[in-house]
Amino acid sequence: MHLAYPAVLAALLFCVGLYGVLARRNAVLVLMAVELMLNAVNLNLVAFDVWLRDTLHAGQALTLFTIAIAAAEIGIGLAVVLLVFRNHGSADVDRLRDLRESDGPPRGGPGGGSRRTGRDGDSPAPATDNDAESGPGREVRGPAAGRRPA
Repeated sequence: MHLAYPAVLAALLFCVGLYGVLARRNAVLVLMAVELMLNAVNLNLVAFDVWLRDTLHAGQALTLFTIAIAAAEIGIGLAVVLLVFRNHGSADVDRLRDLRESDGPPRGGPGGGSRRTGRDGDSPAPATDNDAESGPGREVRGPAAGRRPA
């Protein structure tokens, strides 16, 4: 078998994956495109391993390693995408800028606080247990459960 056939197929797969990463907005489709790119690399590794007749089969061993890494990447990536979708109602990659949190002081003017808004940007976001200070008879759940209010 000639080396050109799997190399051309791997190049086409890689180009389709690259197009998917650059053009798609849905995070699940971007992850699928990354998997296509990794599979193109795996095809090249196996093809060159067979072409070079390596006695150690280093290309195939590296392919197994990249398959394991790809499986872990897909598992973590899908968990992040599902969490983003559950919290924001969309898996759009362009809307991920909304997840950024500022660690600096609030920029709301001389009063100090800035108004929190909901998803649409117009209405205030609903208060949660972690937003209000805990008072008598008020149960605080979540990450702030063990902390005292300042």
